[in-house]
Amino acid sequence: MIPGGFIMAVTIKDVAALAGVSSSTVSRTCKNNPSISEETKEKVRRAMAQLGYEPNFQASNLASKNSRTIGIILPVSAREAYENPFYLEAIRGVSQLCNKRQYINTVITGESEEEILQVLKTMARSGQVDGFIVLYSRQDDPIAGFLYNEGFLYVLVGKAYAHANQTIYIDNDNLLASQEATEYLYQMGHRRIGYIGTDTSMIFSADRKSGYQTALLQHNILPRADYCVEMAASEKDSAPLRCLLSIPDRPTAVVVSDDILAVTLERVCLEMGLSIPKDLSIISFNNSLFAKLTSPQLTSVDINSFQLGSEAAAQIINHIEDPDLPATKILVPHHMVERDSCCPPKNSIL
Repeated sequence: MIPGGFIMAVTIKDVAALAGVSSSTVSRTCKNNPSISEETKEKVRRAMAQLGYEPNFQASNLASKNSRTIGIILPVSAREAYENPFYLEAIRGVSQLCNKRQYINTVITGESEEEILQVLKTMARSGQVDGFIVLYSRQDDPIAGFLYNEGFLYVLVGKAYAHANQTIYIDNDNLLASQEATEYLYQMGHRRIGYIGTDTSMIFSADRKSGYQTALLQHNILPRADYCVEMAASEKDSAPLRCLLSIPDRPTAVVVSDDILAVTLERVCLEMGLSIPKDLSIISFNNSLFAKLTSPQLTSVDINSFQLGSEAAAQIINHIEDPDLPATKILVPHHMVERDSCCPPKNSIL
């Protein structure tokens, strides 16, 4: 009972806590999933009875047919996510692994969070999906929050922002990767190094910015606010980049968090009469097709997008088939691919 005489609704997490199991185990018990032992099912059912928890048996009965389907959730976007090679490669990795394990996958996205949530609620009611792969990680994301609070099985591609101990996630060490990229430019002789990234509410971008700042501080270089630009990869307005490149003591090199942003930067440099890499060295991330089609081709950190998707699919299927597995955290290795977009700065003493 809470103040005012209202009874607080019992949630799937209350049942899980009392039974000493995960929320996904409770969810699968409600669906009478054969992968849950009878002993565990009985323990969960006793906790349900004790708390007066009533599952949605209509959804449970539908789900018990073993749909063997994985939902792949893209970030909110009208079209940009479908144009980003990272998501396409990650989906390819998910699909190939699902094919091998005989699971179906379906892509979920929308132009608003409300639209995606509505799709998820509909799928949850009908029991159409066994688990979800969220191909991004964002601060205070209502999509991940909904999946967690409702006790659905899901895997994040990216570091968990909340509930890290209870969340399965697959990620790169983005902080280290950006640190190494910045150090690469420093060892080349650059001291005025800038950073261009997407919104830092995206966890990968926040980590890459932190790695850049850490590398500078290790060399007693104070990061400058006017050397850092944050903008969406699809943003049409290039004014922030023009402003950065118009500073009297502008950077001689930049770390860019995404190849698409780096392509935009190259175009702005061309329009401003700046030569790459003579006037500005660029190192970016993802090693996508964009990095290879530019002129000069971009030095880029390959984060193994395909492997991120494949590992995410392997983990979601493993946890579907064995719900008592602990929440897994996997780091996929990265490596730098050197091309022609970096060189020592003018008048370098190195």
